[in-house]
Amino acid sequence: METRQQGFLDSEPLKEADEDLVSEVNLNSSIMTEEEREEAQQELAKLEEEISTLRQVLASKEKQHAEIKQKLGISPLSELRTNFTRGWHDMQCSSAYRKTSETLSTAGQKTSAAFSTFGTTITKKFGDMRNSPSFKSFEEKVENTVSTIKTKVGGTGAGGSFEEVLSSAANASSQDTPTNNLTDSSERQC
Repeated sequence: METRQQGFLDSEPLKEADEDLVSEVNLNSSIMTEEEREEAQQELAKLEEEISTLRQVLASKEKQHAEIKQKLGISPLSELRTNFTRGWHDMQCSSAYRKTSETLSTAGQKTSAAFSTFGTTITKKFGDMRNSPSFKSFEEKVENTVSTIKTKVGGTGAGGSFEEVLSSAANASSQDTPTNNLTDSSERQC
């Protein structure tokens, strides 16, 4: 005959009687006597009463706390401001903030120096460009054109600079503008 070993997979199916026994077992509670159960229920009721009392005391203390703050003029906004100020101060005192601040300061100084060097380089390049033959040729062409315009507009005269031509043109246009001198000077007073 074969001997059969019993294991988890080889167990026999439950019978109806076994199912009834399983349904009667309360897995959540340990086996207690009626006296222990009554004692635990009394302790539970006592704890619930203490919790209720503590909630009432806490609510009373919170109310008293709010009244005192109101008397002192401490509003939620001022508390928020104070907490923010304190937090900001604590953050500024932290080593991470100081290290970051120092790093950004150094980076700012280096960036400033780089822009300064860049500006100097650009200025030098413009100076070099102005002294270049191409720019001189362009400048001469502009001066010749201005001189030609001046000769045609203002008659014969010496060349002069571009600024002189502009100022002479402005003077000429202001002299040509008619003024309205119909009223006597005594009538113009306020």
